[in-house]
Amino acid sequence: MAELSERSASSPFQPAENAEAQAARLNQSALEFLLGAQKIMFEELVFLGDEMLERTRTEMHLFTEFVAKMAGAHSVKDVRTMCRECSQHQLDFIRRDYERLFKHGERMIATTSNLISNRSLN
Repeated sequence: MAELSERSASSPFQPAENAEAQAARLNQSALEFLLGAQKIMFEELVFLGDEMLERTRTEMHLFTEFVAKMAGAHSVKDVRTMCRECSQHQLDFIRRDYERLFKHGERMIATTSNLISNRSLN
């Protein structure tokens, strides 16, 4: 009985300390989550800018190649061959571009799931 009264005498201070520690831990977890989300958003903006620049550069290269081949074509057969080659180049570019975007999507899913799983563990 004496132990019970000693526990009740010391217990009013423990829940307050636990609550403060829990609040601090939750605040830290929320801060880490928000900073991680901000980092992901910034990386996405940088990626978008790089992708737009790369896409524009590649499209300009393909267009320049098309114009040069069109200027060099002197017959219908040459124009047909040029169209076939340029179409193949365009399809190869689109395939590489989408492969790169799918790989980026996989990395983003992994990064987001890591961010969420780290938050739930804390």
